[in-house]
Amino acid sequence: MSDRAPLIHIQDAEKACLLVSNLNSLVLDFAARTAVGGTDLSYFIIKQLPVLSPEAFLKESKCGHKYVELIVPRVLELTYTAKDLETFANDLGYHGPPFKWDDHRRHRLRSELDAIFAHMYHLERVDLEWILDASPPSVSFSALKKNELKKFGEYRTRRYVLDAYDRLSRSEMPDLEAEST
Repeated sequence: MSDRAPLIHIQDAEKACLLVSNLNSLVLDFAARTAVGGTDLSYFIIKQLPVLSPEAFLKESKCGHKYVELIVPRVLELTYTAKDLETFANDLGYHGPPFKWDDHRRHRLRSELDAIFAHMYHLERVDLEWILDASPPSVSFSALKKNELKKFGEYRTRRYVLDAYDRLSRSEMPDLEAEST
């Protein structure tokens, strides 16, 4: 038997959104970084990663919406940027045109997803701050921080994720339609 990760085949578009967003979250990325000793992600490590159960997405967030209702629209907007994925968008119940590629908006959406996942993993703000910006030798996302400091003059992801985390903690969530800039 191979020690490599198996192919994952999901035919349900909503479940695919949830799994892909979970696997791409900063929280899971951080967990994977602490579990992997090199560059090889073996199957036994994948089995140990803290991937959320499908039931976790059905729980209600502090803002009164189920997590699935917060995640899927954001993943849809991040994913459906070309006609090639029209079937995928239709499977999610969206029948409009592809979303315009906007780097700033995409960064915001990804940051909101990271904040949502931080809440789903029941992280306290201080834990999320540490994951985003741990002090040496425990640095987790030093390349991201360095690149953003150079490009934006600040560690923008940290600010965006913590801002979204705080809003959700206050039972608020941004309206996807309203935040287009």
